[in-house]
Amino acid sequence: MTKDAGLKPDDFPIEADKDKLRTHKGEPVASAESEKIADQIAERLNEHAHQEEQDRWSA
Repeated sequence: MTKDAGLKPDDFPIEADKDKLRTHKGEPVASAESEKIADQIAERLNEHAHQEEQDRWSA
């Protein structure tokens, strides 16, 4: 994934794989300092994406 590409809706959910973040298709997204931080980032990204999806449907 290039730096300019950004995440797309079909990249979700994001999964933590040790200290790496990957799309549900296994494509690398980012790396974190630790496994715990990777888990937290993935959870927050997935929550944010879910909220955006809900906002689209409720508008």
